Amino acid sequence: MAGFIELAVGTVTLRPYVLGFFLLYLFAAVAELGWRRAAAFTGLAFGLAFAAELSSTRTGIPFGLYHYTEATRGQELFLANVPLMDSLSFTFLAYGSLGLARLLLASARPGPLVAVSGLLFMLLDVVIDPLAVRGDRWFLGRIFYYPEGGAYFGVPLSNFAGWLLLGWAIVGAYLALAPRLGGAPPAWAQRLPGLALYAPALYYLVLVFNLAVTWAIEEWALLWAGLLIHLPVGLLALTRLGATLPHRTEPAG
Repeated sequence: MAGFIELAVGTVTLRPYVLGFFLLYLFAAVAELGWRRAAAFTGLAFGLAFAAELSSTRTGIPFGLYHYTEATRGQELFLANVPLMDSLSFTFLAYGSLGLARLLLASARPGPLVAVSGLLFMLLDVVIDPLAVRGDRWFLGRIFYYPEGGAYFGVPLSNFAGWLLLGWAIVGAYLALAPRLGGAPPAWAQRLPGLALYAPALYYLVLVFNLAVTWAIEEWALLWAGLLIHLPVGLLALTRLGATLPHRTEPAG
């Protein structure tokens, strides 16, 4: 038991920013979806992400072949050969992507939501994964590598195709399951302002964090690529945000 507690503490202290994002996700998801649906989303996202990582580190499907160095084994919790925190991070990335898709789309139909959520999910990884493979230059550390490298800043293009498929799978499975779960947001959430914007805000908080680290390690080409790729989506989000906010009307006369 003592060993498990030490590993749990190490899991938190090695990557406290992941825990911070996850706690923000839990707060927003419970407030927006209720406990039952938030738990379902967490379980689906974590389970599908772990299965994808387990498969990719063995067969290369769906992300392309990569390996965890296991340099932190004995310091944090692992499931098989996958660090727990890595699979857990997919929960808040998928939730933020779904929330941003809801903001961007006038339609709330499942098909468009799944399609756009998966795309936004993949666009986050356009910044996250190239930065992560450079983890030895910042506080992440060298935790994984692609044995054959890749065309996009050391990341294979198959990785982004895998993220797109995984994003579709997570959001599609959740939207299919959610109507059967019932439940409602807790009473305290009804007093929260702008609840629908919490998930998009989480999306951009994660993005800004990764861009800031990219700037800190002076990876200028990667930084500009990330900014230019996300600029159109950001401008569209601002436009949609402006359209949804209440407008102040001047009194006549």
